[in-house]
Amino acid sequence: MNLYTAKIGMITPSSNTTLEPVTMQMAVRLPVSIHFARLPVTRISLDPQDLSQFTEDRMLVAARLLADAHVDLIVWNGTSAGWLGESHDRELCQRITAATGVRATTTTLLQWQAFDALGAQRIGLAVPYQEDVAGKIRQTYQQAGYYVVHWRALGICDNVAFSQVPEETIRNMVREVSRNVDAISIYCTNFPGAPLVESLEQELGVPIVDSVTMTLWGALQQLGVSSQITGWGRLMQGSR
Repeated sequence: MNLYTAKIGMITPSSNTTLEPVTMQMAVRLPVSIHFARLPVTRISLDPQDLSQFTEDRMLVAARLLADAHVDLIVWNGTSAGWLGESHDRELCQRITAATGVRATTTTLLQWQAFDALGAQRIGLAVPYQEDVAGKIRQTYQQAGYYVVHWRALGICDNVAFSQVPEETIRNMVREVSRNVDAISIYCTNFPGAPLVESLEQELGVPIVDSVTMTLWGALQQLGVSSQITGWGRLMQGSR
């Protein structure tokens, strides 16, 4: 007996310890199975060596492994398009589908869908990255038609350290970027903001698009599976 209506394959940065447990917590009662393949990633910066972690050829290795499981969708669960440009993710998706026959999407491309679903154009941005990386992200948002009104960056480059940022630090970052915005973006799949989304939305009255929760939401949307689950914010409940 097949308990699942669809299988999702997710390419995951190797040093990411946030997205897998959070994604599985959210999906525990959903009729989907989720499968992960890891891509070597340890640092986020604009240094050429760090940028080379995200080459399409490297990602195709992980994508092919996921395709072996006959998944229905492959998702790059990472935010590298923020500093490499949206075109990087679009080309990646085309290559994954050409190589595996499986449709593909990414965290960044799904984020645009989330902003549109919320009617959001003015964005507050909270990231753990260095300021030059955050600057690239703001440019990418603007090129996609979204204006970053306020932003905060912690100046960290070590990916493991992203997952160790204290809860109260993230709460304060979100509060600081919440004025006069349509939505707040917590943009990093190893930044542990997802468990804070619902309480912060209630406090601030602004929808929050967290990269981990939004990536699962978007994957479910692509597959036509209902994402109406409680405890993870407005987007996952299907409300604005």
